[in-house]
Amino acid sequence: MIAVVGGGITGLTLGHELQKRGLDYVILEADHRPGGVIRSRSVEGRILDWGPQRARLTQSMDELVGELGLREQMLPAREDLNLFVYRKGEMVIVPYSARDFIASDVVSTAAKLRLLLEPFTAGPDPNERVSTFFRRKLGDEVYQTLVAPLYGGLYASDPADMRMRFSLMRVLEQFGIRRSLILPLLLGGGRLDPPPAFTFRDGMDTLPRTLALAQDDRLHLGAPVRGLKERGAGWRLVLDDGVVDASQVVLTTPAPRAADLLREVDSGLAEAIGSLRYNPLAVVHLDAETELEGLGFQVAFTEELVLRGVTYNDSLFGRRNLYTAYLGGARNPQVADLPEEALHELAAREFRTCTGYDARPLALEHERMPAWDVSWEALSGGVTLPAGLHLATNWWSRPGLPGRLAEAKETARRLARFEGDERPAMARSA
Repeated sequence: MIAVVGGGITGLTLGHELQKRGLDYVILEADHRPGGVIRSRSVEGRILDWGPQRARLTQSMDELVGELGLREQMLPAREDLNLFVYRKGEMVIVPYSARDFIASDVVSTAAKLRLLLEPFTAGPDPNERVSTFFRRKLGDEVYQTLVAPLYGGLYASDPADMRMRFSLMRVLEQFGIRRSLILPLLLGGGRLDPPPAFTFRDGMDTLPRTLALAQDDRLHLGAPVRGLKERGAGWRLVLDDGVVDASQVVLTTPAPRAADLLREVDSGLAEAIGSLRYNPLAVVHLDAETELEGLGFQVAFTEELVLRGVTYNDSLFGRRNLYTAYLGGARNPQVADLPEEALHELAAREFRTCTGYDARPLALEHERMPAWDVSWEALSGGVTLPAGLHLATNWWSRPGLPGRLAEAKETARRLARFEGDERPAMARSA
C-alpha cells in the first residue's frame, strides 16, 4: 500500500492519479479540512479565496477538470483585461507583445534601447543570482519595473536572494532558452499568450473538495502522522490512534513538517530541509467601490511600499467591489508580526496610495510561501532518499498549480513502476 502524507492539492491529485491506476493507497491529512493553502469562504455574499485566486487552463488542468465533472462550475476570467505595474505614482500597463512594449510608456526610451544589447550578452549561469541575470540581460530599469515585481511575486521573494539553479534555470530549460531571452520571443511571434484564467463559482477550493470526495474512504482527515520509521522492506507511520504500514510513502507536506517526520530517518536530511526559508504574506480582502478594470497590479521594486500587489476580483470574476491585497514577502517580513488591526489599516492605506480609492478590510489571513532563495543551497549537494520514500511538494519541485498537477502525475507513474518491486535508494539533485 502507498501512504500519502498531506491532503493539499498535491496529495489529493496524487490520490486521484493512483486511483485511476488501480493502486492501493491512503491519504493522511492532519487538518480537519482538505486542500492545504487552497481555501474559500463566503463573506457578505462574496466568495473570498486564499491561496491562488485563479488557475490557468493548461492541458493538465483541463483534463483534471473534465475528469472531475467540474466544467459547468467553472467561471472564466474576462479576456480583455490588462495587468498593471504601479511605479512613480501611476499605473502602467504590462505589455504582452513586443509591439505593445515598444509603444508603451512602461519604461523609458533609453531602457528600450538597452534591450538591443540583450542577444549579445552571455547566457545564464546557474550560480548567479536571478537579479544579476536579469539586470545584465535586460538592464536595471526593466528589471526594477517589470521583472522584479512579476517574477518575484510568484514566490513573494526578492530575486536578489534567489540563485538561478534553484528556480529560473528549470524554466529556461523548459522553454529551450540557452542564451537570449528576446530572440525566442520574437521568433515565436513576439507575443506572450498564457492559457486562459478561470476560477470556480464557489471558489478555488471547489477543486480540492471535489478531489477529496472522490477519494471515498481513502482520505483520512484529522489524522496527523506523528512518526515515520523504516520497517523491513517498507515503512511504518505512527498516528494518534494506531499505525499504518506501507510499502511506499510520499511526503507532500511543507518543508518544516517534512523535516520533523524525517528527523529519525535521516537527521542530516531533516536539518537541510528544515533550513529552507518561507516568506510571510498577509492576504487582506478589501471592499472598495471603484472604476478599476484589470487583472490587478504589482508594485515595482523602486516603490517603498509594504503592499506587493492586488488582484481585481471585481472585474476578473464579477465579485462586486472585491479586491485581494498581498503585503509583505521577503522584502517586508515584518508583516508576520503585525497585529490584525495594523495590517487592515496598512492594506487600506496603501491601496488608496496606489489606486486613489478608499477600501474597507473584509478578512485577513497569513500565508507562508517557499522562498526558493539561497537557503536552497542546503540541498545543492543532491538528496538521497531511502528506498520507498518520495517527495512531492512545492518546495521540492515546480511551484504553482500546473507544477503541482504535473508532479502528482509523474509521482503516480513512478509509484506504479515501483509498487511491489524492490528498488535502490533514489538520488536526485535539487
